[in-house]
Amino acid sequence: MENIENSVEKNLVDGNSRDGFRSKFGFILACIGSAVGMGNIWMFPYRVGQFGGAAFLIPYFLFVLVIGFTGVIGEMTLGRSMETGPLGAFEKAFKQRGLKGGKVIGMIPVIGSLAIAIGYSIVVGWILRYCVTSITGTIMTANAGPFFGQLASDFGSIPWHVAGLVLTFGLMSMGVAGGIEKVNKILMPTFFALFIFLAIRIFMLPGSSAGYKYLFNPDWSALGSAKTWVYALGQAFFSLSLAGSGTVVYGSYLSKDEDIVNSALNVSFFDTCAAMLAALVVIPAVFAYGLEPGAGPGLMFVTLPMVFQNMPGGQFISILFFVAVLFAGVTSLMNLFETPIEALQNRLKLSRANSISIIAILAFGVGVFLEGERLSPWMDFVSIYIIPLGALLAGVVIFWICKPGFAREQAQLGRENPIGMWFEPVTKYFFCGIAIAVYIMGILYGGIG
Repeated sequence: MENIENSVEKNLVDGNSRDGFRSKFGFILACIGSAVGMGNIWMFPYRVGQFGGAAFLIPYFLFVLVIGFTGVIGEMTLGRSMETGPLGAFEKAFKQRGLKGGKVIGMIPVIGSLAIAIGYSIVVGWILRYCVTSITGTIMTANAGPFFGQLASDFGSIPWHVAGLVLTFGLMSMGVAGGIEKVNKILMPTFFALFIFLAIRIFMLPGSSAGYKYLFNPDWSALGSAKTWVYALGQAFFSLSLAGSGTVVYGSYLSKDEDIVNSALNVSFFDTCAAMLAALVVIPAVFAYGLEPGAGPGLMFVTLPMVFQNMPGGQFISILFFVAVLFAGVTSLMNLFETPIEALQNRLKLSRANSISIIAILAFGVGVFLEGERLSPWMDFVSIYIIPLGALLAGVVIFWICKPGFAREQAQLGRENPIGMWFEPVTKYFFCGIAIAVYIMGILYGGIG
């Protein structure tokens, strides 16, 4: 902590007023917050049951480990070494080799992050609406299907959409250390505490055992199917929030004294814990009441409210659930919006307040016309064609464009033990190969994350 404080003080003395994380703990929680999102809650549980139960966890854990030790390290390292987000980082890396075009290519992850955030903010508005209806008790009497259908219709959630944006940008306006870091220090531990409590409560429900069988009864034959490995790869890749954007930006706010390898391991571990906790809450609850488990918004906004309506103490459980989900949604949304905000601050030298205002106006101006049937195609296009491309480009930049040995040297900063000989071959070849596979398979399968 003393080294970080000295570093911050030195930056101020040197005239560099760029905000940043004040502690390793805050940085890790912020990265966990960016990774833990809807994919953990409404997709992972369904994927586990769909592709072999416990058998699916083998390729999933394997890919989380590999991607955590390559892609996550790479994006953190790229941001910290260049001390800027993808737009500036790509440009600096290209200049190292006397190449042009880094700034243009760096726009891809920035655009991807903004585009996915615009759509994601609508979902956060839905979650906020469900939090309120849980507190008022309306959720206990509403007809779940039509209730959500009205909310998800054209211009059906404008007040909640605006409220979600105001909440998110209000927290971000307090800065990186004072806003993003402090918020994640509160919301992420609370998220885990709430989901642990929910998992225990769901375990006590009669009939929940069928859900555990669905999740963990291994079908080893599934490992012989290419689709199991493809979807395990996609789930791990997107769950760790690889996009060449948010993790790069968060890395740019990190002190040189911190161990990036250890940080990446922590992020990978706790993101996986969040996914497992979500599975232990969602699927057993659904099976306890004889409902069909699905994936996507229908699981969270239609099926689970029906569960809560039939559960003893269901209103209280619904409040805890949607508050916890709101925490996950807001922390992820802050990370997504931070990329374009940082780009405006760094490239145009705008104040943080002005940068946030521009992005907020753009987010609502575009997002309001995505409400309804246009949202799903928008999110599919961005997640299939832009997000994995941003992650691939970030990997190529740090492991191939930057000078030989640069990635190792920068990742080694703040680390006592030397990084093993595995680093170059696994990062340069295996991770970049995985990123290419995710991009191609996503297109072929119409989305794998």
